Amino acid sequence: MDADQRTNTRRMFLQAAVVVGALSVVRGLFPSDGGPPEAGPRQPSPSPAPEPSAPAAGPPLSAGQAGPASGPGPYRLRPMAGETSRSGPGASPPHPEVAFHLSTDSREIFLTFDDGPHPAYTPDVLRILRRHGARATFFVIGENAVEFPGLLRAIADDGHAVANHTWSHPQLTTLPPGAVRGELGHTSELIEEVLGTAPDLARAPYGDWDEPSLDICNALGMSPVGWAIDSQDWTLPGAENIAYTVLDQLHPGAIVLSHDGGGERGQTVEALDWYLPRLLDDGYRPVRIEP
Repeated sequence: MDADQRTNTRRMFLQAAVVVGALSVVRGLFPSDGGPPEAGPRQPSPSPAPEPSAPAAGPPLSAGQAGPASGPGPYRLRPMAGETSRSGPGASPPHPEVAFHLSTDSREIFLTFDDGPHPAYTPDVLRILRRHGARATFFVIGENAVEFPGLLRAIADDGHAVANHTWSHPQLTTLPPGAVRGELGHTSELIEEVLGTAPDLARAPYGDWDEPSLDICNALGMSPVGWAIDSQDWTLPGAENIAYTVLDQLHPGAIVLSHDGGGERGQTVEALDWYLPRLLDDGYRPVRIEP
């Protein structure tokens, strides 16, 4: 075997080791062996089942199952591409203006839902929150909200906060100031038109703020919000993993990131239906974010 062949062979072994190591990390994050506790969320069935009208009854949602095809007319909802490692509190350098958790003297927590409204999943989330008397904050995408203004009203009528998550979900730090102002300003105008009040909270896609985008956010009268707990629901790891990710990291004042739009969110609905009563039993009280 000549030198070039030996070099290529060593390179192949190194590449294989990297792949094996990566797979081990993934298995550690999302274990496949060992089911949930008997009272935990049931695993999705192998074949898709019709989405239940109430999460407490009927079969669980199936993995990859989308909302009902007979929604209220055509809409432009699409998966929010690029939900990658840029997401999370470390997506951009921590900034004192951005809230990742909120000070509280009690066991209050702050559930948040991004990328909606969605005609299938947002009503499911609202129904679960309503059943348990919980409040949350919904960071809406303008191009989705313009298609479903009735869902904005439903969110507000249930006592939740409607907040700004830009018009089309771009990474704000890649845009010139005028485009950032358009993304945030256009969405604020829509929310004010529908609800009569402009939003006072905003979240940057991927949690990625910089000084110019923060200045524009403040100039529009909004406080920037991040998150302390990423439920990882956007990775579709299964309802069980989503539920335990939230419960394992829960602490008073935590802002919890989940999604009611931007992709398939049946796992999010199933996980919420399971972990919400359990965190309530543990003395936590989900409330909306107030600036």
